[in-house]
Amino acid sequence: MNKKKLIMMAVLSGLLLFNCHTEDKSMIKEKTDVKTVHPAWIKDAVIYEVNLRQYSEEGTFNAFSEHLPRLKALGVDLIWLMPIHPIGVVNRKGPLGSYYSVKDYFAINPDLGTEEDFRNLVNQIHDLDMHIIIDWVANHTSWDNTFTKSHPEWYTKSKDGKFVPPVSDWTDVIDLDYSHEALQDTMILALKYWVQQFDIDGYRCDIAEMVPLTFWEKARTELDKIKPVFMLAEGEKPELYSAFDMTYDWDTYHLLNDIYAGKKSVKDINTLFTKENKHYPPDAIRMKFTTNHDENSWNGTVFERLGDAVETFAVYTMTIPGMPLIYSGQEAGLDKRLDFFSKDVIDWKEHRFIDIYSKFINLKHQHKALWNGAAGGKMTVLNTTDNKNIFAFLRKKEEDEVVCFFNFSAKNRQFNLLKSGINNTYTSIDSDKIIQLNDTYSIDIKPWSYLVLTN
Repeated sequence: MNKKKLIMMAVLSGLLLFNCHTEDKSMIKEKTDVKTVHPAWIKDAVIYEVNLRQYSEEGTFNAFSEHLPRLKALGVDLIWLMPIHPIGVVNRKGPLGSYYSVKDYFAINPDLGTEEDFRNLVNQIHDLDMHIIIDWVANHTSWDNTFTKSHPEWYTKSKDGKFVPPVSDWTDVIDLDYSHEALQDTMILALKYWVQQFDIDGYRCDIAEMVPLTFWEKARTELDKIKPVFMLAEGEKPELYSAFDMTYDWDTYHLLNDIYAGKKSVKDINTLFTKENKHYPPDAIRMKFTTNHDENSWNGTVFERLGDAVETFAVYTMTIPGMPLIYSGQEAGLDKRLDFFSKDVIDWKEHRFIDIYSKFINLKHQHKALWNGAAGGKMTVLNTTDNKNIFAFLRKKEEDEVVCFFNFSAKNRQFNLLKSGINNTYTSIDSDKIIQLNDTYSIDIKPWSYLVLTN
């Protein structure tokens, strides 16, 4: 028996002596005094989500590692790996199952490689001055997870005592019951294991709002004792910032879809930012995205949903407050829905998006105004003579300024600023053209396009 298993058995035996407490897992605390301190390296970071199964023909850590120099050149700072653990077999969906049906929290899916392969990957990422987080599925497990044999009492049960999915459609997984303190302590032990043994930099936490916030707070405290970690919650409630550094900005994602579909307009953007400023802490970081693994597989590619506006919306997510996300293949113009439960390799090809992402990631790194959270500049919305179709804003941090104009319509638009108070010289990042920007300067933007200026 290896050392890892011996440690696990000893700790699990000790945990059985702990008393349990009762807590409704659906509840999230409304207020908290806990303050999350962000790791210093995330101030200007861009996050990149890796779907290992589909990333290469091999679908392994080693095959993915060959892409690291390319991602470094693109400007990526933070690598997020979808779950790396063994996938359950019982009630599996499709031939390969879902990454999110975890069979063993202390093991690696052999399809991806070995522990040594993973350790080498983490080291290579760190050697390139990048960071890595892995996906953590705390709410549920596979039907054949090791816990089902060792601790069946840790699961939610039906009236007749059977395991149940957390959501009826999630038939390949079963719900964990976090009223058991021993379960919470075991999960924290597992979270600490990957940081201690492999030196990862944190976690993306699946459906975080379906797990008690008190658990996440306790886990974050314990992890930060090892090293300053980065925690991303798949959730959007403001109170999550007592344990997490970043949450999902689903509102922006859905709004961009609706703007392109003609269901929403620029005025809804102003409403959304007003709401965000009111409800989120000043240093809260929201993740901005036009796609991810769920949206690509289930709701369509960016080209299906956003059509001619794909590039403009991508640039929008790179310049508004928040941390931009790039999903696997997005930089290569991914134009197919990747199968979630089968092998479906990304078509890696040269694409203009490589240069676009590289340019705007570099812009973010160079300009404090575009940094994340309180490290960046606040956004001031600018009025124009065409506020129905044009969204314009200024972000400023100290002496650094970035001004952005977006034409969210299918027609060419010409407009001026209105009482902006701006009278300064800027440079277009696309043409290097020098512009003396003020309220008399006439601006012309093509359909679904943008103009980004810096000082």
